[in-house]
Amino acid sequence: MPDRDFYDSPSLGEQPGAGSGTERSTEPDREAARRRRAQFLRDLAEARELRDRVQPRRAKTARLRHAMRMRTFRW
Repeated sequence: MPDRDFYDSPSLGEQPGAGSGTERSTEPDREAARRRRAQFLRDLAEARELRDRVQPRRAKTARLRHAMRMRTFRW
């Protein structure tokens, strides 16, 4: 579609008529997303540690499997 003007149409995530205020509003959104991701990763690590404590046989098998994978991996 060569006749479509891509420069005047808003982006997918941008509200029409938002103007230059979108640059400032995305920074707190990014920071909030970064905090949510960090919290999620902390919770995930905690859940993995709990699973390893509750199921030691599975944890041992996973450690051995990981060690084997690292031994056969070529840099």
